[in-house]
Amino acid sequence: MDFQTILDKLKAFFSSIGRGLGIFWRWLKPHLITFHHWRKRIWKKFYINKILLLLALVGILVTSIYLFVLAKSVDVETLESSLKQSTVIYDQDSQKAGTLYGQKGTYVEADQISDSVKNAVVSTEDRRFYEHHGFDIKGIARAALGIVTSGRITGGGSTITQQLAKNAYLSQDQTFQRKAKELFMALEIEKKYSKDEILTMYLNNSYFGNGVWGVQDAAHKYFGVDASQLTVGESATIAGMLKGPSIYNPIDNLENATNRRNTVLSLMAENGKISAEEQTQQASVDLGSLLNDTYSSEEAGYTYPSYFDAVINEAVDRYGISEKALLNNGYQVYTALDQDYQKQMESTYDNDYNFPAAADDGVAPQSASVALNPQNGGVQALVGRRGEHVFREFNFATQMRRSPGSTLKPLSVYAPALESGYTPSSTLQDSPLDYYDVKNYDGTYSGEAAMYQAVAQSLNIPAVWLLHEMGIEKGFNKVEEFGIDLDDSDKYYGLALGGLKTGASPLEMARAYGAFANEGKMYDPYLITKIIDSTGAVIVDNTKPKYEQVVSKKVANEMTSMLLGVFSNGTGVEAAPYGYTVAGKTGTTETNFDATKVNDQWIVGYTPNVVISTWLGYENVSESHYLTGTSGQQVGQIFKSEAEGILPHVETANFEVADAYVTGGEVMTPDEVNEQAVDPNTTDGGTTDWENKIKEFGDKASEGIDSAVDKARQGINNFWQRIQGN
Repeated sequence: MDFQTILDKLKAFFSSIGRGLGIFWRWLKPHLITFHHWRKRIWKKFYINKILLLLALVGILVTSIYLFVLAKSVDVETLESSLKQSTVIYDQDSQKAGTLYGQKGTYVEADQISDSVKNAVVSTEDRRFYEHHGFDIKGIARAALGIVTSGRITGGGSTITQQLAKNAYLSQDQTFQRKAKELFMALEIEKKYSKDEILTMYLNNSYFGNGVWGVQDAAHKYFGVDASQLTVGESATIAGMLKGPSIYNPIDNLENATNRRNTVLSLMAENGKISAEEQTQQASVDLGSLLNDTYSSEEAGYTYPSYFDAVINEAVDRYGISEKALLNNGYQVYTALDQDYQKQMESTYDNDYNFPAAADDGVAPQSASVALNPQNGGVQALVGRRGEHVFREFNFATQMRRSPGSTLKPLSVYAPALESGYTPSSTLQDSPLDYYDVKNYDGTYSGEAAMYQAVAQSLNIPAVWLLHEMGIEKGFNKVEEFGIDLDDSDKYYGLALGGLKTGASPLEMARAYGAFANEGKMYDPYLITKIIDSTGAVIVDNTKPKYEQVVSKKVANEMTSMLLGVFSNGTGVEAAPYGYTVAGKTGTTETNFDATKVNDQWIVGYTPNVVISTWLGYENVSESHYLTGTSGQQVGQIFKSEAEGILPHVETANFEVADAYVTGGEVMTPDEVNEQAVDPNTTDGGTTDWENKIKEFGDKASEGIDSAVDKARQGINNFWQRIQGN
């Protein structure tokens, strides 16, 4: 743009300003006259002019103080160390599990960067870099001229120090507020670091296109060399990208990059960094012939995507650490992760055979799982969804809220019933109710059922009847004690069946069942145990989590005795992991358009040392996207696969109580069961009462096995028909 063009633009600009001011003045003049007369009347008494001037000065002072305090609040002491270090994730044994990478590449020191790069950057970005103290009056004047010619902030005017402050602490918005913050922060940076240190940090924290941060990785991405080996022409190309990495990088825009390189070479010659002959010689080199991409991304450090996403979410939501800070400030993040658990869980989710087939339009059902340590609340493994990972996408394991179906029964009905004096052997009504329309899953009823049988078989009528007998309020309050948020509309008999307005996540269900696994003690779940910043200071310490005693140890044991029957002779028979004893509960919710179609399937299983909570369902349920079958047949197979992978790595611990199906509802320890099994005292024809119970259990177990075999046979037939249909 020549001088005459600029002059014409200035004339047009001031002409338009003049017309606008004329209109504004004609509107303002009568108001000013009125104000002037009023001011004159009270001038001597109130000194209005002085007050107005004072208010303006106070405003400037307050603004300056705010920006000064803001700059002081930024910890520039840790800037260099945070840029040098990557954020590392550690597992529960303090072993490195992976790395978080944000706007950061391979950090190199000043002596590992070619002088030609430094000269090119200073010549292009901030030629008075070594003379100013963080801001450049001439640069600010150039930026002001840009405002006049274009009517907005167009960039420019920012020194290298200001750009470093912007990249490290601020957004990229072109606003006066950000510019002011940037300037004050630059002053603080200049107080702490030398010019060479500032330039080195800037080059290591700048973006060079194609996902590459830092001059070292840029050198490898575009020229296949270290930053110390860059030639003058290559350095000019690297420096030229800073103005617009997407349009000036030579891989995507070779012509633009070549022209920009030549511009930088010209500026270097003007500043006396290279001779005119060297400028000409370097500009004549074919840039395309130099390209050599040897850069390898460090994204492999993001080892466990779902878990690491959840770690970032927890740091942001619970501890107020921004995503940008966590990714870039070189933290050491210690977690409850068990890498063996996580690998086994991910292995299950990587195998599509463990999941129902996709719908006709190709949409696959979603699923999520959590493995939690009930002894302290630590989340040891987590998969947030199926499919290709997208950074911090919606996590079904922690962020989803769905009705948990019958997995809520132990929380809303049976736990408060046990607290009220009922026992696992108590008899419950299993016949139609006149105050609520409810049926058992298979449409049958037996008149009455023992509580442990109702739990194992997931009978709906006894659950509603028992909630009615205790009072809905008692069940409602107990669910909230277990950490599940409820709405007032949940105060109805459907609470016994897990039909909630909002629902729960797999993580929340794992937390609740953790109380049954750990003597009634419930911990708030967490992933992060400790965070250390780049200076070694501990900024988060969650190494001593606290718990609530939500039920007594007696109630927890009574509940466990019944929940063991779910997997031995109930709805979870098909989901039982081979060779392991687990307790837990299955759950299913129906769609709102067809009661025979399934909306969600749940299963929560536990041992004394781990709780595994798993959900299966479509992200958006519709008449063409729904599940079929039972929880044992569908989500149960996911649970079975991950439990059989995880449990070999779990510290062995036996339940304190025996299966209620073995004891006929009596709460007994396994040792007491063994003692009674060999009791020499006999009655009635030479058989013991205990042997009768064993025989009864054997008959029921045989019925359960026969049922499981029939279901398996039916499943195989359905699978074969599906293959034939394809």
